[in-house]
Amino acid sequence: MRIWVNGCFDVLHIGHIQLLEYAKTLGHVLVGLDSDERVKQLKGDDRPINSLEHRIKMLKSLEFVDDVITFDTDTELNDILYVYQPDVIVIGDEYRTKKIIGSEHAREISFFEKRIDISTTKILNYKNN
Repeated sequence: MRIWVNGCFDVLHIGHIQLLEYAKTLGHVLVGLDSDERVKQLKGDDRPINSLEHRIKMLKSLEFVDDVITFDTDTELNDILYVYQPDVIVIGDEYRTKKIIGSEHAREISFFEKRIDISTTKILNYKNN
């Protein structure tokens, strides 16, 4: 099965690992990775912490990730999903009530319930306090 997961994956943490590990139990995992410019737009001018090149290398080194593809815009993300036609999009459960870009191109959406309350933003805010 073709599994899609996307995100910034800026500062890789245990929550990311658990999400990707779960996705891998479902099939071949392709990770969509937000470009540096898109991360800036989504998270602010002080992000990303890690460059696109470093984030790609980190993700590709994980046994749960089969490949990585990058995108810059919602339209580009939607176009990639149109072509890829994933069997399942795996996404965090905080997106249950939000529009999921490209969801119409997948057979199923699987909401991953976080096992611990952690995020890159929380990690960075803790470091700065």
